[in-house]
Amino acid sequence: MGDLTLPHIPALGPAALTRVRQLEAVARALPASVKATIHTWHTLHAGLYARTIRIPSGVMITGVLIKIPTLLVIDGDALVDIGAAEPLRLSGYQVLPASAGRKQVIVALTDVHMTMLFPTQARTVEEAEREFTDEADILLSRQDPRLNTTAITEAP
Repeated sequence: MGDLTLPHIPALGPAALTRVRQLEAVARALPASVKATIHTWHTLHAGLYARTIRIPSGVMITGVLIKIPTLLVIDGDALVDIGAAEPLRLSGYQVLPASAGRKQVIVALTDVHMTMLFPTQARTVEEAEREFTDEADILLSRQDPRLNTTAITEAP
């Protein structure tokens, strides 16, 4: 079986992280009337946490600083800032390794579904969120509980 060369979502360097944080501050200051509604689907099952969002076409979001490695599943067409000179364009269905230390800017060119997965012993969504980021308080899923769908099944 041959090796496949897949895109990889790397950790951001200090300069790129500063740039994302500056953009995030500008976006946070925008009025609520121009911000997209992002629903989050959470699944805790068999020792895995899966977190899925749908980003509408034309919407830009910034993510929190992720402190653990995960898998990232993307379906759609998006530009992803990975700290390089040019954003990474992802099209179609992709399953990508994603490093700890990343904080992305994502621009959805079409409707995009993204799912982040990682192994966990968490029993609640809040525990899982604290496990993957120290910025859980700014997660969109924490802003409006009505925009969350949660399924917790078997314990690990």
